[in-house]
Amino acid sequence: QVQVEESGGGLVLPGGSLRLGCAASGSIFRVDDMAWYRQAPGKQRELVARISRGGKIIYADSVKGRFIIDRHNAENTISLQMHMVKPEDTAVYLCNAAVLTSWDSRGAVTFWGKGTQVTVSS
Repeated sequence: QVQVEESGGGLVLPGGSLRLGCAASGSIFRVDDMAWYRQAPGKQRELVARISRGGKIIYADSVKGRFIIDRHNAENTISLQMHMVKPEDTAVYLCNAAVLTSWDSRGAVTFWGKGTQVTVSS
C-alpha cells in the first residue's frame, strides 16, 4: 500500500513563518501530481498549492506571494514554506499524492495523509 504523511504543523504568530513537509512511501512506481489542501472548521476543503512531477505549480489566490511549494522527486516529498501567515490560514493542512503503483497501472490513484494542524494566533 501507499502511505502519505505530513509533518511540521504547529502554532505560529501572525506574520511569522512555518514549513510543512509531506512524504509518500510504500508500493510506488511513480508519483505524479502532489498537492497541499487545507480545511478550516465549518469550511470546505480547498486547494492551497499543487505541483506536477515536471514542476508545474498552481497556487490558490489567497496564498500567492506568501507560500512556496517545492518538490523532491527522488524522495517523493514535497514541502510548503509558509510566510507572512495570517489568522485565516489556520486550518488542518492535508497532503495528497497521485500514485502509480506499478508500471502497468491504468491510472494514478490519489492517496491522502491524515493532516497536520496549523494555528495562526497571537
